[in-house]
Amino acid sequence: MNPVLADVLQVTALIGALALVHRPLGDYMAAVYSSKKHLRAEKWIYRSVGANPDAEMRWPAYLRGVLIFSAVGVLFLYALQRVQDKLPLSLGFKPITPDQAFNTAASFVSNTNWQSYSGEVAMSHITQTAGLAVQNFVSAAVGMAVAVALVRGFARSRTGDLGNFWSDLVRGTVRILIPLAVIAAIVLVACGAIQNFGDIHHITTLTGDKQALSPGAVASQEAIKDLGTNGGGYFNANSAHPFENPNGLSNLLEIFLLLVIPFSLPRTFGKMVGSLKQGYAIVAAMGVIWFGAVLAVTWLEYAHPGTASQLAGGAMEGKEQRFGEGASSLFSVSTTMTSTGSVNSFHDSFSGLSGGVLLLGMMLGEITPGGTGSGLYGMLIMAIIAVFIAGLMVGRTPEYLGKKIGTRQIKLAACYILITPALVLIGTALAMSLPDGKEAMTNIGAHGFSEVLYAFTSASNNNGSAFAGFGANTPFFNTALGLCMLLGRFLPMVFVLALAGSLAEQKPVPETAGTLRTEKPLFTGLLVGTILIITGLTFFPALALGPLAEGLSS
Repeated sequence: MNPVLADVLQVTALIGALALVHRPLGDYMAAVYSSKKHLRAEKWIYRSVGANPDAEMRWPAYLRGVLIFSAVGVLFLYALQRVQDKLPLSLGFKPITPDQAFNTAASFVSNTNWQSYSGEVAMSHITQTAGLAVQNFVSAAVGMAVAVALVRGFARSRTGDLGNFWSDLVRGTVRILIPLAVIAAIVLVACGAIQNFGDIHHITTLTGDKQALSPGAVASQEAIKDLGTNGGGYFNANSAHPFENPNGLSNLLEIFLLLVIPFSLPRTFGKMVGSLKQGYAIVAAMGVIWFGAVLAVTWLEYAHPGTASQLAGGAMEGKEQRFGEGASSLFSVSTTMTSTGSVNSFHDSFSGLSGGVLLLGMMLGEITPGGTGSGLYGMLIMAIIAVFIAGLMVGRTPEYLGKKIGTRQIKLAACYILITPALVLIGTALAMSLPDGKEAMTNIGAHGFSEVLYAFTSASNNNGSAFAGFGANTPFFNTALGLCMLLGRFLPMVFVLALAGSLAEQKPVPETAGTLRTEKPLFTGLLVGTILIITGLTFFPALALGPLAEGLSS
């Protein structure tokens, strides 16, 4: 089959599958978070942690629950890595060093899943399953809980109550993530992914060399790694490893898993606020930017200059040879725009301009469609900014979903969108000014700068992917990137929950002839433009020094 035709059919099948599940999954998630009943398993969890799931929380209490739960997760995962050699199923692996253990704990609790280690030669079965895989579930559930709290802020009035964090956390895990992950894991096993707790296998290759093959509960971790937009692979090669991603069907399934919850949550949002059209406007903005990036990266990779690239039909260095240029491009765009970090090709090998598109996907704030939960609340923040801009243009007090966007609301939204750029740009500047930063680069010039910029962009946006040529396993980068992950994850949540509380306290404003129709295509276009302009103004100088300079000079 013609490669271009195969790529078109693949994207068409993916969009069709996402459209097919958008309504039922979105409605189901809305029902889960609106239900007053508790399952028996959920009641047992509540009793074990001493939580009252029916107690309503104002935003400070909700935030305390998020921070306390996450802090305990960091401490537990750090300790587990430090003593893994003394636990069963250790596979003979040594304890993880303190700086790397902190980096990994911060990474998985913040839903970043950045890996400065090779999983198959570093992490024991217990660490992988009881530590990393568990955080894959609960970190995603935390993001979904915060998103639902913000949605309740729009849906409720004359109250500061945003629901109960413990109830939202448990329901998101038990009723949504676990069932979907079980189904996905079974399909992955049927496709050929491995799932066991065996010992390391030592084999002799065709060339006579010795090689160690690590087993593990790979399919189950692969399922939630993608479904929860986590990205931490069982193996260093991530989804390019045949044990994690055996064939073309599993590759397409994994891309589907990356996108399915983020693209379905806008339907949940529309259902909970009582206007499905509002959800359609949000998902349309997400889809337009995602699809545009897929087209851009695929075209740039096929058209990459050079004799070798032209003879190969595309720039195949570092790409997934089994699936081709289009599948590698589709996977790379989907993973950088969903805060996942799961990869089936080396982003370091992409052309300068397409690498810039991948960077831009993260710099947008992981909102197109973004992470599990974080994509929705990030997009709603941008919707508030867009409404505010529209209000300035017509001289009218901005409103969104019947709530006035006043001084307090716009300050909170502005603080939210400033956090990540500050972490990225300050972190990159600091690394480039220190010997540790320069020594980590395996390339010089614009591409070397892009490696450092990509690392801090990935960490601060809780993505987790990397330009593969970047040497990040040093005390400086383990610490600096770990701090960026934590600050980039939890500082924005402070402003999101504070905003949700202020919206929930308001009395709804009746709609008039002058009210901006935020469910119309015109607003979707304004929202897309706002996202691109704000990001462009913030990051264009840094992009000009890295991927743009590299792409224009090639």
